[in-house]
Amino acid sequence: MKMQVLIIEDNPENMYLMRYLLENQGYEVEGVTSGPEGIEILERIKPDAILLDIQLPGMDGYEVARELRKNPEINSIPIIAVTSYAMVGDKEQALAAGADAYIEKPINPDTFVAEIEKYLIKI
Repeated sequence: MKMQVLIIEDNPENMYLMRYLLENQGYEVEGVTSGPEGIEILERIKPDAILLDIQLPGMDGYEVARELRKNPEINSIPIIAVTSYAMVGDKEQALAAGADAYIEKPINPDTFVAEIEKYLIKI
């Protein structure tokens, strides 16, 4: 059975690259472009991991992570923040909001899937 990953990302190029890399390694990928869409789709699917952009329009990734952690049906799904927020304190803020792990953008296509898998093993 394929592992399933939900990507919440509003940038089409980033979405395409992450989807391409994961699908080429055998993952099933669902993608949405906003936080509310991500929360809504989780009523229908239960992915093995969520890749969450932080800089989303309207409802940012911090708010999305906090909302997801409130729901007992999905609060155990690992959330990996994938973000261009790479200043001092940004990682800690993402983790405090509910993310389990943090990957900085731009992602490295050569190591991205291995990095995701490393976090999935630890989580």
